[in-house]
Amino acid sequence: MLNMVFLTNSWLSSFDQPGLCITAAVLLHYFLLAAFTWMCLESVHFYLALVKVFNVYVPKYILKCCIAGWGVPAIVVTLVLIINKDSYGNGSHSESHQFSNFCWIQENVVFYISVVAYVFLVFVTNTAMFITVLLQIHSVKSRTQRRSGFWKR
Repeated sequence: MLNMVFLTNSWLSSFDQPGLCITAAVLLHYFLLAAFTWMCLESVHFYLALVKVFNVYVPKYILKCCIAGWGVPAIVVTLVLIINKDSYGNGSHSESHQFSNFCWIQENVVFYISVVAYVFLVFVTNTAMFITVLLQIHSVKSRTQRRSGFWKR
């Protein structure tokens, strides 16, 4: 859906309908945040599968992932809409080029808080999970090598 909204965004902005442009910008923002949220959930799942291998039973795990994956971005977008719905709009950068219009976040502060900070938080979480998984794999490998050296002696 992110790709679909992104590809149709410029075309939708050409209609000069503020409601349509706001809707396209909201959908683009939502699906972008949802994609990053699901990426973060994948790293958490990776951590649970490779580090916390045993005794990890989370009741209704898929339901909780779906609520987080689709709900957290909805909360962020809803907060932006509640605070100021005019944060979304048509970002015309050049009048000479007809395809320069794009429906997106118009205010820099809103963009940096609701997109850049969000993506940075996901990046930090994914990096932490990745390092933890690498350390776990390294410790398992070194323990296996020590055991095989013991049996060889």
